[in-house]
This record gives sequence, C-alpha cells and structure tokens, in this order.
Amino acid sequence: MLRSPVVLPTAIIGAGPVGLAAAAHLHERGLPFVMLESGSTVGHSVRHWGHVQLFSPWQYCIDHAARRLLEPTGWQQPDPEGYPTGHALVERYLAPLAAHPAIAPALRLNSQVTAITRAGMDKLKHAGRADAPFALSVRSPAGDEAIVYAGAVIDASGTYDTPSPLGANGVPARGERAHQAQIVYGIPDVLGTARTRYAGKRVLVAGSGHSAFNAVLDLAALAAQEDGTAITWVVRRGELGTAYGGGAADGLAARGALGQRMRALVERGTIRLVTGWQTDRVAGTADGLVIFAGAQALEPVDEIIVATGMRPNLSMLGELRLGLDAAIEAPTALAPLIDPNLHSCGTVRPHGADELAHPEPNFYMIGMKSYGRAPTFLLLTGYEQARSVVAALAGDWEAARRVELELPETGVCSGPIAAGGAALDAASCCGTPAPTLARTAPLLISLTPARPAANGACCTPAAQANCCAPAEKNDCCGTTELLTSASCGCEA
Repeated sequence: MLRSPVVLPTAIIGAGPVGLAAAAHLHERGLPFVMLESGSTVGHSVRHWGHVQLFSPWQYCIDHAARRLLEPTGWQQPDPEGYPTGHALVERYLAPLAAHPAIAPALRLNSQVTAITRAGMDKLKHAGRADAPFALSVRSPAGDEAIVYAGAVIDASGTYDTPSPLGANGVPARGERAHQAQIVYGIPDVLGTARTRYAGKRVLVAGSGHSAFNAVLDLAALAAQEDGTAITWVVRRGELGTAYGGGAADGLAARGALGQRMRALVERGTIRLVTGWQTDRVAGTADGLVIFAGAQALEPVDEIIVATGMRPNLSMLGELRLGLDAAIEAPTALAPLIDPNLHSCGTVRPHGADELAHPEPNFYMIGMKSYGRAPTFLLLTGYEQARSVVAALAGDWEAARRVELELPETGVCSGPIAAGGAALDAASCCGTPAPTLARTAPLLISLTPARPAANGACCTPAAQANCCAPAEKNDCCGTTELLTSASCGCEA
C-alpha cells in the first residue's frame, strides 16, 4: 500500500545547477527528496560544454542555500569576480554540493526518468487525482526499470539533450539527418578535443545566440593558427540589430564583450556573415556539404555547427496535465514574460511558483526547461525559481510569492517591432516605465498584488505582457482609455 503523498519525498529530476539548488532548499526546509540524474555524474550536461567559459562570474553562479550548506564544511568559494568554465562549475561547486551528507544519500545517478504519471491514473482520470502520489518510471543504462513514488515533482532536467535543428521550420532540414557525421549541435571544443576535426576546414556555424558566438570565436582563434580554416556564420534573422548585445553597457562584462568581439570579426571580414537565411535542405556533393534556402545555395563546407537553440523534451510528461504556452512551450503565465516575439530584453521579469504552476498540482518545471524554447535563461533565475517553488511545497506562500531576484543589466532592452519597423520603448503596457531589474540589493516584488484602481496603473507582469490588444488592456489596467496595439508598448 502506498504511503500518503504528505510523507513521500519530492522527486527532483536532474542533478545540474538548478536541480541541486532545489535539493539545498528542500534540505533547509526539512523536506525529504530524491534526486534522479540520467548521467553518470552530477552536472552531466554541463560537462559536455565544460570547455566553455561562462559569461556570468562566480557571484552569479552559486545558489544562496547551497552556499549556506557548503560553508560549514570548509568549502572555499571561488573568487566572486572570476569566470568559471563549465568544468570548473562542476568540480568546484556542483561536485562538492552533491557530495554533502545532506544530499549524497538522496542522489541516484544513471537513473533516467522515462515517464511521470499519477499512481493508478492516466491523464483523463480526475477523481482523487490531487491526492494520488506521482509515479516516476526510471530506467538504468542496463535497461532495468523501477518505479519511484513522490509527493511532488520538480523537473530540472534542462534542454541540452534536445537541440533545435538546422532546418528553419523547426524540424530537421531535408538531408540533415543523412549527413549527421558532419554536423555537430551545440559548442564543440574547437581549440581542444575537436581541434583536428576543424583545423584547416571550411566550417559553417548556424545560430545567432551566445552559443553560436562561442563557436565562431573559437573557430576564429583556430583560423589564426591553422591555414585554410574558413568560417561562414549563418543567421535566420534579416538583420542582427540588438543580437550583438549591450556591449559596454551590459552588467555582465563578459557577455557584452562576446558581442563586441563578434561585431569586430564581421567588420574585419574575418568571417563571412549570411543573414536572412532559412535552411530547408542539406546536400552532400563531391566538394562538401551544401545548404539550401529554396533555390539559393551557399558555397560547400566541410563541417556544420548548429547552435540554433534548444527545446524541452516533453515526452516523459505525456500523462500529466500541463499548462504550456502553445509557442514557447513554457508555463502559460511565464511565457509572455520571456517571449522573444514580444521583446528582446535579456533581463527577465520577476516570477516564481505562481508563474511556474501547472494544472497538475505539485508539479513544477524549473531551470532551462521552464523557459521552453526561449533563449534568455540565467542561472540566478533558476536558483530563484527553486527557492520559490520549494517554499510553495512547504506551504510558505508568503515566501513563495516574494521574489528575491538580483540581476545584472543587459544594456539591451527593446519592445516588439511596431508598424514601420521601429522597436517600441521598453515601457509597461500602461505607459509607465518598466522597472529596472539590476539592483545593489535583492529585488522584492509580490507576485499577487491587488487589482489596481482605474488610474492607469498596471497589474501583474504576466497580465501586462498580454495586454497590447485594446480589450485586454482595458481588462488588465482598469482604464477606459483603449489604445491600439501599435501605440501600446508591451512590458519588455
């Protein structure tokens, strides 16, 4: 007979930075948990890009509860102003945290969660659903299967294993799968273990985010050392605009520097930039791989690096009742706050357990997976998600709804593109300036303010982000002034 969900542990899926932060917060709250990691080590996905240096310094990479857990053990916090690589993040932070006696007994490596449901229920069954424990199907590398029962589930499994394809329409381009041997997804170790693969080769990099930046910059360094190394950078957008980032105005100096270095490479002609390119076919020829956009083709290359983003793997969640945005695949209340179609702001609006909730009680996705296909995730955001969600699971809704978020400025924040192609100012939907998220002290914002009076003040950030349509604006703001969507700036 199953135990009551009240005494069952919370199951954490994924032993990466955000999953381990959730474990630290659960320990502080005195709540039992079990952590299931599909890899053979903690930070398994991080190790795949271990050679990459983060643009966030150490001060933004360590969760507060995790620090409080580690400090009494004699653990030495790395220089707050230093920049870790992925490997350093694992070895100097994640590994010691996972080895702590408060976490180690609950950690199960080589445990892949293949499905989550309610015990004895499929998605259709409703009666008694909230009281039924979660049943997680877990598989080992040898194929052995087990069931783990839990009172709550925190899915922090990330998105690393499901990269977006080269094909511009969201699925692999025709011929993309057939030429997998010459295509790598993510950020290969160009200057290290993969050096011989790319040295002296013609390489095409697809993508306009920081992963693509890192790949191109490493290739440029390789080209300076190895004759014959040629780089083509392909992006889908028609013009880069703010894609280079905030430069010197970015509160994360290393992030701003990435964009400045990329701009310099393009301006010097070190790399060939192709904009507005929508790949729909990959063909192998005697002279190399050729990518097509309709009838147009680029010159042959030897290797392709695809850094077009990642997406959540939702296959194991098929029997749960999820509330996901149809486009972003993030929780419905969170999606408009991070939707790149609405704004290009690299900061994020404050959010916590309320915005992360699903119709399935006590199930949460946090970390990269909570962002769906949106690209603007920061570790600090994931740590704050973990704190808020654990507070909610503990029944401390005051703490759960008090978001304590301290984020650096990006130097770039624009609203959606209005008629005529001009970006709207980053203002709230009611015409008042959007709040700045960079603070010298934690930003404290209630997630459940009272509905405002009809005075032009806006309500919750989630509601503001959807209120560009006149009727929605009226409902959101409680005002009789109906503005057109072209003149109403969504909150950025």
